[in-house]
Amino acid sequence: MKKNIILVATILFSASIISQNKGLVANAQSPYSKLQSVGLEDVKWTDGFWKEQFDVETKSTLPYMWDLYHNDSISHAYKNFEIAAGESKGTFKGPSFHDGDFYKIFEGMAATYAVTKDKKLDAEMDKAIALFAKVQRKDGYIHTPVLIDERWGTLGPEEVKKQLGFEKYNMGHLMTAACVHYRATGKTNFLDIAKGVADYLYDFYKKASSELARNAICPSHYMGIVEMHRTTRNPKYLELANNLIDIRGTTNDGTDDNQDRIPFRQQTTAMGHAVRANYLYAGVADLYAETGEKKLLDNLESIWDDVTYRKMYITGACGALYDGVSPDGTSYNPTDVQKIHQAYGRPFQLPNATAHTETCANIGNVLWNWRMLQITADAKYADIVELALYNSVLSGISLEGTKFCYNNPLNVSKDLPFKQRWSKEREGYIALSNCCAPNVTRTVAEVNNYAYSFSKDGLYVNLYGSNTLKTTMPDGQKIEIEQQTNYPWDGKIVLKIIKAPKEAQAFFLRIPGWSQGSSISLNNKRINDEVVSGTYFKINQKWKKGDVIELNIPMPVELMQANPLVEEIKNQIAVKRGPIVYCLESDQLPAGISINEVVLNANSQFTTSFTELNNRKLLTINATSRNSQDYSWDKKLYQPISSKSAKEYSLNLIPYFAWGNKGKGEMTVWMSH
Repeated sequence: MKKNIILVATILFSASIISQNKGLVANAQSPYSKLQSVGLEDVKWTDGFWKEQFDVETKSTLPYMWDLYHNDSISHAYKNFEIAAGESKGTFKGPSFHDGDFYKIFEGMAATYAVTKDKKLDAEMDKAIALFAKVQRKDGYIHTPVLIDERWGTLGPEEVKKQLGFEKYNMGHLMTAACVHYRATGKTNFLDIAKGVADYLYDFYKKASSELARNAICPSHYMGIVEMHRTTRNPKYLELANNLIDIRGTTNDGTDDNQDRIPFRQQTTAMGHAVRANYLYAGVADLYAETGEKKLLDNLESIWDDVTYRKMYITGACGALYDGVSPDGTSYNPTDVQKIHQAYGRPFQLPNATAHTETCANIGNVLWNWRMLQITADAKYADIVELALYNSVLSGISLEGTKFCYNNPLNVSKDLPFKQRWSKEREGYIALSNCCAPNVTRTVAEVNNYAYSFSKDGLYVNLYGSNTLKTTMPDGQKIEIEQQTNYPWDGKIVLKIIKAPKEAQAFFLRIPGWSQGSSISLNNKRINDEVVSGTYFKINQKWKKGDVIELNIPMPVELMQANPLVEEIKNQIAVKRGPIVYCLESDQLPAGISINEVVLNANSQFTTSFTELNNRKLLTINATSRNSQDYSWDKKLYQPISSKSAKEYSLNLIPYFAWGNKGKGEMTVWMSH
């Protein structure tokens, strides 16, 4: 079966041809992908929410991060490359994933360049690429902790331990960044370095023992190596991607934390470290797009059900636990029970104040669901992309774009008598583990690439926001569209045809799964066909310049409840409007009232109004709450319910992603009612 899979790739391969697909993922020739990406430069934000966010990216986040990672008094990432290249003498400093963090920022710069064509960005990237080339070993290997040791005469760690040092993780981000850079600029200088890395990995995994080849943590190289195959059409890279899955879970030292205690083809539920897990699932989805191996898709769908219906937060965040064990509570045998960290927990185990919910895990959820959407064209995956982007990804960055969260709790309480590893406030640089800041930097730069997809049948509209699309369809027809909307604050979306394809073409509009009662009109005439939530609505006809499609999605304020098996929030409610989850901050409360004592009035009128916070326009929700100020929990674990009447007061809820931008305080998503 596997030989036949590789044969398919070999037939497609031509050594002299480099793929011309210029999307975020180059899946135009992926035989089992139903959708394919539009070009990196094809979509430009013009107004509204994502234009504001992209402006923050280009004016604040990207320059801040680029400078930060060149400042060796704070981050030693770029300095490590200089030392490894022999430009200066020194030792490696920083976390072992420092290289990968720099590649992520670089990828964000390349994606930004694709849209802005800023020559300064191009020059900065060329300078960094020249340094990477000096660092790279003749056999293609590049990992600064090892190369610094080799150059300056100190012995690096033994080979097996390198696999747990983010070596392959760094290489994976290098390959992905190089592919994006090639598509954004047309230059092959970084892609040539990435080919060396991919060739090194191919040779390494061919010769290494099972123990030595045990997969590295955070397997970004799965996505990276498949993207190298797509970009170069070299079949040995696809062979390597298959091999990575084949050897996974075949050694005796595998762990649930690393998703390799058992082979992937035996895994049907999410386990272990949430970033590693979501990166793995995204990489396997990429592999399925090339091979069509049914078992891979079956397992991915089973794991997706487990995450989405039993282990994911209302914000799209993943990874409930700071620390735990696996399996939990099912075995006395200490050899069976393993420690896990920053991980998925048991089904319905979703704490709020102690939620880990690392920003990188939430970005991994976007990467995974985006790939599931590409291979299935099922709108439910786009719903999760949207949910995570608006809530648990953007919560990882301040409104001003220069401070970041490692984790994203759904409750912050000053009275909790313990501290955890990560701050409950955003920081400009998170010492020892700043991986999330570079990841959110590249993600925000690339959101425009999620807005549309192609299929053989037409154009899919996945995300809404004011933009222009200028692209060439797979059949060669040119199309230009202008989208106007105030989404996510308003559900009216207008798509205007600026340049129409010559032949009939289908439009597929995503009808969000959270919505009810959406309506669609064409040139001011309502379409009477049923509009089904959680699907794509198809409009197929011959178009002309000036045609207008209008989609109206009602956005009432909704009170959300959790499955009663989620113990921590039983009989509590959260507030959601459209794709946005809301929260309450303590600056809205009377003095002496804790965030955990709030009783939200479920019969509030729930009016909305706009406010400005740190130069960002936000839609807030006004409600009322009741609370008895007679309670004191000092030295009390339990007490009778008060019979005194509660006092009612007004409060204002803000989007969850904007919490913590007004200074230190308490916050909660879930409230009693």
